[in-house]
Amino acid sequence: MAGMAAALGIGYFAQDLAARDAQQPVTQRPQIAATAPFDQSGKPSGVQSVSASTSIEQPRDWSWLSRWFGDNDGASRQAGFSERDLDPTTYAHLAATRLPEGVVQAMQREPTEQVVTVKRGDTLMKLLVDAGIERGEAHQAIEGLSSVYDPRQLRPGQDITLTFLPPASLKLPLEIEVERKSALLGLALQPSVEREVQVRRDGNGGFAAEQIEFPLQTVTVLRGGRINSSLYETAIEAGIPIAALWEMVRAFSFDVDFQRDIQPGDRFDIMFEELRNEAGDVVNTGAVHYASMTLSGKTMPIFRFEPRPGEFDFFDPRGESVRKALLRTPIDGARLSSGYGMRKHPILGYGKMHRGIDFAAPTGTPIMAAGSGTVAKAEWFGAYGRYVQIRHNSEFATAYAHMSRIAPGIRAGARVQQGQVIGYVGTTGRSTGPHLHYEVLKGGGQVNPMSVKFPTGEKLEGKDFARFQKERQGMERQIAELRREMQVASRPGSSSRSAKAACREEQPDIC
Repeated sequence: MAGMAAALGIGYFAQDLAARDAQQPVTQRPQIAATAPFDQSGKPSGVQSVSASTSIEQPRDWSWLSRWFGDNDGASRQAGFSERDLDPTTYAHLAATRLPEGVVQAMQREPTEQVVTVKRGDTLMKLLVDAGIERGEAHQAIEGLSSVYDPRQLRPGQDITLTFLPPASLKLPLEIEVERKSALLGLALQPSVEREVQVRRDGNGGFAAEQIEFPLQTVTVLRGGRINSSLYETAIEAGIPIAALWEMVRAFSFDVDFQRDIQPGDRFDIMFEELRNEAGDVVNTGAVHYASMTLSGKTMPIFRFEPRPGEFDFFDPRGESVRKALLRTPIDGARLSSGYGMRKHPILGYGKMHRGIDFAAPTGTPIMAAGSGTVAKAEWFGAYGRYVQIRHNSEFATAYAHMSRIAPGIRAGARVQQGQVIGYVGTTGRSTGPHLHYEVLKGGGQVNPMSVKFPTGEKLEGKDFARFQKERQGMERQIAELRREMQVASRPGSSSRSAKAACREEQPDIC
């Protein structure tokens, strides 16, 4: 009832202000302008002081007062509330009343900004309501934003900037007091480094969305180093982003056992793209085009190539894909703790055939599918604990045991891709500590994963091989230019900045 009274009071008061304006001389009108209901910032556009001498020949529109303070549904009109419903004494009192307390202050409020960070389980509606925005207003803003961005794509850690007017209160005649929550003017968020989306109030009190694209420059760089302690530490010191390092590791995982094959003094190089903003800051990592590893004096270069549109792989100089049927190590950063063969069982205490290999790693470390295929089993499996078996073809299958949990979507019959996370390291079943027990099955029986011969992947031939050779030669020339740049930068008296500037002048396509 109080809400209806407030709506009626506001609706009537807005009408009454307009009526009194029309009857009074210009010089006697209240010293607050009220023309258009809203500007693009969402504030009443008539919020400005005017002098008594200002010429205003037409009646001013006070209907924004009714809309802005909550009479969006036209409650006063629906209720039939009008001047004739008041007795003459009450109307005379209202007509003589000055602007209600709080109107000027409410009209002159300055917008404020608040940054909210998305947490796990948050929705955009929840974030707006928690910030003090009316649910109906929040729904309008989300609906407007949906034309350029799907709010369901919000991710934990994203920042959202809210712009709104602070709360206000208004005292009306008949001792009616109205409280106004924060009024949302707009919001902005950046789904990616290349793009920002915004929604702002339009001139009609609704919300209009837009998106802003940030131009990024793609710069090809060459990084590398000599491994002293670990591949990871050397890569970080060389300024190689984790995304590029991880792509190189996955490409070489078919031939390199990163736990045993890497020795101090080995080296590596990666040629990849950096995406930079207008200020020159690196904001993202692009594709890896080339990588090489020199292990025990043997250099293995690989080159990115697309044999078919939209499908890329890495190939050696002979045109053979690095991709094999199965990865030798389906887990990154783990230590080989037990090999294949006879051993004294750590729990049973007697000699027993160990029909797989164990990788010690912290609980929760991701486990990758060693090859593409179909999940044959994903369940608790006796002494194996949480267990996944993948059938790759009619001959090979792989098994993964003692998981702490199986990844979402991994169930019997599901298709998986090579390198896809299928579970996480744990110590379920008959186990003495967190590790992955990994098996390769050939013809239904376990074989040594470290010695089995896997079939090779695709081999380029004919026109595809000729096109690959042409692209490879172009990449080798580019690598040579980048190496010269690195040598110039390392000379005494030379700065990396001047070397880069010279390179950009001479070779703008690669610098």
